[in-house]
Amino acid sequence: MNSEQKTHFGYAQVPVKEKVQRVAEVFDSVATRYDLMNDLMSCGIHRLWKRFTIELSGVRPGQSVLDLAGGTGDLAAKFAKQVGSQGQVVLADINAAMLQVGRERLLNKGVLVNYAQVNAEYLPFADNSFDIVSIAFGLRNVTDKEAALASMLRVLKPGGRVLILEFSELKIRPLKPLYNVYSFKILPLLGKLMVKDAESYRYLAESIRMHPNQDTLLEMMQRIGFERCDYHNLSGGIVALHRGYKL
Repeated sequence: MNSEQKTHFGYAQVPVKEKVQRVAEVFDSVATRYDLMNDLMSCGIHRLWKRFTIELSGVRPGQSVLDLAGGTGDLAAKFAKQVGSQGQVVLADINAAMLQVGRERLLNKGVLVNYAQVNAEYLPFADNSFDIVSIAFGLRNVTDKEAALASMLRVLKPGGRVLILEFSELKIRPLKPLYNVYSFKILPLLGKLMVKDAESYRYLAESIRMHPNQDTLLEMMQRIGFERCDYHNLSGGIVALHRGYKL
């Protein structure tokens, strides 16, 4: 992609290089209350989604894990517990404010991981470095998703797997009108009340609608070169967990 091309920022069309800055502004705005908003938005269910991700990862002691868009470190902390002192976890995020919040939070808990500020499209790690690459609620914010998936595949070891936890397409048709009201009315209101930022949560709702649905993302992963790809719908498809292997 070059800087003259357009991409979507929610429902708006913006220059590619502008999207990176706009996404950064969203997370700069919400970083300090990100965990609180996650609990409010999902009624705490995001913790169960992340627990399921850990279970499906098959992570073992001594393995190396890259947690992309790791934010405040929920998944990284769980992976660190599983891999133990002989393993390695890298908490990575493109946003410095989110990474700082995550670092402080994990240090306060006594959880030791490595940290890296990276763009998922251009991972600065050697080929075949990690047993597991995870990205939770971050892929929809990436401008060039295929470049990011290719970069994840490159840094995985043979036999390694990627796990993508992301908002997706609700599959329970009767609930869609209610979900739309929640997304476009209640979420921005929560954002306004809790972080004085309705626009960031309006972008969240729009970005979910613009993200590839379950089957489209699965096909994208297969096209990039992941094998044995599958996905699991969670909460009726509001969230989906995709998994693929490097064989």
